[in-house]
Amino acid sequence: MSRLCDVCGKGTLFGNNVSHAKNRTRRTWRPNLIAMKTKIEGTVLTVKICAKCLKAGKLVKHV
Repeated sequence: MSRLCDVCGKGTLFGNNVSHAKNRTRRTWRPNLIAMKTKIEGTVLTVKICAKCLKAGKLVKHV
């Protein structure tokens, strides 16, 4: 499963955990994705959308 928002393209970010002793280990930040059904150009599609786009009202849930 790809971890990308279908609206804004937000994806996984990579970086380091840094301990108090400055030891560095790799870590990831994943977007808060929600699978939802929406109507796009007359067809009902299931899209993955991040919580920020959903809250902004960029897509409307299909009822």
